[in-house]
Amino acid sequence: MKGFTAALFLWTLIFPSCSGGSGGRAWPTHTVCSDSGLEVLYQSCDPLQDFGFSIEKCSKQLKSNINIRFGIILREDIKELFLDLALMSQGSSVLNFSYPICEVALPKFSFCGRRKGEQIYYAGPVNNPEFTIPQGEYQVLLELYTEKRSTVACANATIMCS
Repeated sequence: MKGFTAALFLWTLIFPSCSGGSGGRAWPTHTVCSDSGLEVLYQSCDPLQDFGFSIEKCSKQLKSNINIRFGIILREDIKELFLDLALMSQGSSVLNFSYPICEVALPKFSFCGRRKGEQIYYAGPVNNPEFTIPQGEYQVLLELYTEKRSTVACANATIMCS
């Protein structure tokens, strides 16, 4: 039975079009957080896999330390890992940001150095600038990628603040 379960799991990872991961169908939209006037949604833009992400204590007033949860199974080794973020509002670019998450000489998280097939699960604080989210709707493109520019995770997010 364990062999069958493992084979089914591998089939799902290798052939996502047969399991609903692509083939013209999009991944489901996930709610990161929703609280009085603020809603954050995301959808994986990686055709091969989805991932999990959430923020603890959803608030229009973003604190300097927020607690997040993130989980994914790696398709690539992580020697170096980078995050690109593009923020848009009403079709105009508001912010473009790049940040090294894992560097060979300076690993910032315990999952730096993980290998293909291993799972990343991070639950903990992330440092960011403290600010109040202005009223409006924003689109965010987030991409995690390796030093070879291979995608680890990709998300299209929508932030709605009223």
